[in-house]
Amino acid sequence: MPTVLAILAEGFEEVEAVTPIDLLRRAGAEVTTAALGDGIHVTGRSGITLHADTSLAALESKGPRDFDCLFLPGGPGVKHLRADPRVRALVLRQHSAARWIAAICAAPTVLHDAGVLAGRNYTAHFSVAAELPGIIANERVVADGHILTSRGAGTALDFGLLLIAKLLSPERAHEVARSICA
Repeated sequence: MPTVLAILAEGFEEVEAVTPIDLLRRAGAEVTTAALGDGIHVTGRSGITLHADTSLAALESKGPRDFDCLFLPGGPGVKHLRADPRVRALVLRQHSAARWIAAICAAPTVLHDAGVLAGRNYTAHFSVAAELPGIIANERVVADGHILTSRGAGTALDFGLLLIAKLLSPERAHEVARSICA
């Protein structure tokens, strides 16, 4: 089964994180949630606190580990993702290995900062459109090579199902969609 690393920063958008994580786990993917901060409890933009599987520091202390997909949720917490050099290094490592990178809402700015969106099709939340000159603003989800992007909380279900289709199979995405009446 594919492995996914989801990084949760204080202020993450809950719907954008939980929906894809839930769908991926329903499909059988092994999803590891890692808190960007020191502890394993991370509070989202709406005040919901999640218990991450680990912290990014603890995960990295065990040495480099490759994941099939790096997933970055959006929300106000993206400013923390953008400011952390470990996140940039992970994005660049995923990109250089042509492994999946998934970003939703404002999180594609992290990919832009790392230089991996150049020459790619992508979308993001309208609030960051001025920073992303190549944004395809009218698409809910965009897949270009090994990079998957989505606009925001309202597109999280579509995004999660696209992740399943790419990481497992379109048939598995259809099965999960059917099981939740999507």
